[in-house]
Amino acid sequence: MKDFKKSTVYQIYPKSFYDTNGDGVGDLNGVIEKLDYLKNLGIDYIWLTPFYPSPQVDNGYDIADYYNIDPNFGTLEDFEKLVEEARERNIYIMLDMVLNHTSTEHQWFKKALNGEEKYKAFYFFKEPINNAEPTNWESKFGGNAWQYVEKFDEYYLHLFDKTQADLNWDNEEVRKEIYSIVNFWINKGVKGLRFDVINLISKPEKFENDFNGDGRRFYTDGPRIHEYLKELNQNTFGKHEDIITVGEMSSTSLENCLKYSKSQENELSMVFNFHHLKVDYNNQNKWELKACDFKDLKMLFNEWQLGMEEGWNALFWCNHDQPRIVSRFGNDRKYHKESAKMLATMLHLLRGTPYVYQGEEIGMTNAYFTNINQYVDVESLNYFRILKEQGIAEEDIYKVLQERSRDNSRTPMQWNKFLNAGFSDGKPWLSVNDNYNEINVEDSLKDKNSIFYHYKRLISLRKEYDVVAYGNYVPLLNENNNVFAYKREYLEESLIVINNFYETEVTAVLDIEELESYKCIITNYEERNLKQIFSLKPFESIAFLKIN
Repeated sequence: MKDFKKSTVYQIYPKSFYDTNGDGVGDLNGVIEKLDYLKNLGIDYIWLTPFYPSPQVDNGYDIADYYNIDPNFGTLEDFEKLVEEARERNIYIMLDMVLNHTSTEHQWFKKALNGEEKYKAFYFFKEPINNAEPTNWESKFGGNAWQYVEKFDEYYLHLFDKTQADLNWDNEEVRKEIYSIVNFWINKGVKGLRFDVINLISKPEKFENDFNGDGRRFYTDGPRIHEYLKELNQNTFGKHEDIITVGEMSSTSLENCLKYSKSQENELSMVFNFHHLKVDYNNQNKWELKACDFKDLKMLFNEWQLGMEEGWNALFWCNHDQPRIVSRFGNDRKYHKESAKMLATMLHLLRGTPYVYQGEEIGMTNAYFTNINQYVDVESLNYFRILKEQGIAEEDIYKVLQERSRDNSRTPMQWNKFLNAGFSDGKPWLSVNDNYNEINVEDSLKDKNSIFYHYKRLISLRKEYDVVAYGNYVPLLNENNNVFAYKREYLEESLIVINNFYETEVTAVLDIEELESYKCIITNYEERNLKQIFSLKPFESIAFLKIN
């Protein structure tokens, strides 16, 4: 049984990881073929984003059948082989559970459209109000969150795309179906579960207009959310001591996340929150650009590290929905290695379980696509249209997409310098990033100073030193506007981590005793001793350990 506090999770977006049959789409056999690479990196769990049968409107997060594998990715036998092959390498599989909504192609929804009342009650069908939508809530992908069905003269709720109809968790029959789904995959040997936008499943008793926002305050961390998570726990994974769980929490609060992840609450092992990835949103709007507000970023990390002392954070910079972090908060050209390593150190030595998104460990960057035809993501295509309708010039829209599009993280994994970066012999479903000649796995493995080996060292430090896994968190240098620093303490071990977030040299003054007792355990420049007045090179990152 693995200790999730000493573990690291590696997220795979199968569609973009490795293609073994030349159809341009990654598959489960591709994951099997690369297991030795992941074992070398040292990770403990592989989180696979959805591979279930799907129309792929939202790249698999629109599920049409929860009990099967989409033929594009392989078969149930391939999945069973993956579980076994991974286990032989001491790696476990974590599955993505999308239980807030189904595809409109799912049998439940099709039966609902046929007028079967049992299945209409699986969703939220509401009558028009004043010949308009039941509420003014906005979909997270743009436009109204209700879709009209002429046959019934009713609307159904979709917080995401109109092909993703929200499930009605207030219906006990829905909850029982969900337990069956989760238990099916647990019986297949799955040891981790990641619950997609799980804090949106409890909708309000009364649906009303939001005249002060987009509606999310009515359904985020909803009225029965903790009840439903406890019930889910009791009926599925809670029966197994060796299963870890993580909830993706959309627009959540620290107070709720503490409750979601406190062990005595019997809900989830840990939680994702996204507040730290909105510090470059102008007016809290993803589609308005601004530079990273470092002061805000530091404040948020400190607040969540301290506030979640009785809970547990999932630590991450990147995933399939976020731009590449080295392009976002680093410098992916002049200081590519330095900034990628700094961001890794800053995150991995915090309190929580780190998640590495495929390609992050070699410093993959944003795609910087220049033509709308290169984009595939439904959200990006929607907002290209919406921003155009708002009168924004195409040139400016491309600047926004190059920074914000989810396709930035979904470009195929860059394995080598050959055709299509070694991802596929066929035409990839999404264009490969042009810089694969400079950034790829093969070169990274040859270079002992590469970003890959820095990640490998960080992953091993969590296993080697209890202070990384269990230590408390003490903010340092709070008033320094360039440096993110902190201290971790556990029993006889003390760890000091210092990160220069910028490409200018800075000086930090440390008010810490017994500096000479600390030894450097990882750095992105050269090793040196800890001093009271400490100068830092561009994006320099360094960690020191003291064992009493």
